[in-house]
Amino acid sequence: MEALPPASIESLVSESALAAPSALLIITCGVLYLLGVRRLRARGRQWSIARSAAFGSGLVVLVIATQSGLAAYGHVLFSAHVAEHVSIGMVAPFLLALGAPATLALQASSRPVQVRFLRVLHSRPVSLVTHPVVAWLLFGVTLFGLYFTPLYQLSLENHVVHHLVHAHFLLTGCVFFWAVIGLDPVSHRIHYGFRLLLVMLTVPFHAFLGLALMVGDEPLARSYYEHTPRPDGAPLLADQHLGAGLMWAVGDLTGLVAGAVVLVQWMAHESRISRRADAREDHMLGAVG
Repeated sequence: MEALPPASIESLVSESALAAPSALLIITCGVLYLLGVRRLRARGRQWSIARSAAFGSGLVVLVIATQSGLAAYGHVLFSAHVAEHVSIGMVAPFLLALGAPATLALQASSRPVQVRFLRVLHSRPVSLVTHPVVAWLLFGVTLFGLYFTPLYQLSLENHVVHHLVHAHFLLTGCVFFWAVIGLDPVSHRIHYGFRLLLVMLTVPFHAFLGLALMVGDEPLARSYYEHTPRPDGAPLLADQHLGAGLMWAVGDLTGLVAGAVVLVQWMAHESRISRRADAREDHMLGAVG
């Protein structure tokens, strides 16, 4: 195995690592979403362009994380691996949740399909996994399960485990943001204040993990990295500290943006309640007059 060239924009394109299963999944999701939008349009109904743009952006993030040179560098640089992780586990799920795919599927489906889909969404296993507290724990705690156990090195050495870890982080991220963004139907509809609290409580997870990795003086998966050709012999600890800083920064930024979205939703909800109350009051006054 030859060492990759120093990471750059050019090398991220030229050293692309195409992964057929991931590519097939991304293409399938994109095609199904477009078919749903077209079906609604054929029925004379419009789907939000902003939601379509958000979902498409999430798929683009997944393409970059799994099909570009970032995936190739993720096997030899901890910093690149972290970039993969935050893209697959945080950024993409947040954008996909803003696309409201389950709502689109329900609106574009026939009545029998809607009934079966809602039955699945409200089934006991799905209700358990999508409970806000469970989703929050899965989203945060599994980070430590990867980086502070032998699982991280195993994921580098075994391609099957590597893809399973990616699938796990994608699913847990999607479940978490699905629960807190709340655009799609969920079994546990929680108050906006609790949603905001859960989002803000994800920030310490990434901050603590990033800090722990930055101050550590022992590289993760040392035996793997020392026997793997690295770009320009990039120092292990320096690269680990770079990745830790990236995890901290992107984790905080994603949490803050998601919190801002929930806050805007909360304000819009309160505004709708206020307008309805005003309308009822005006109606009552008009009836009395």
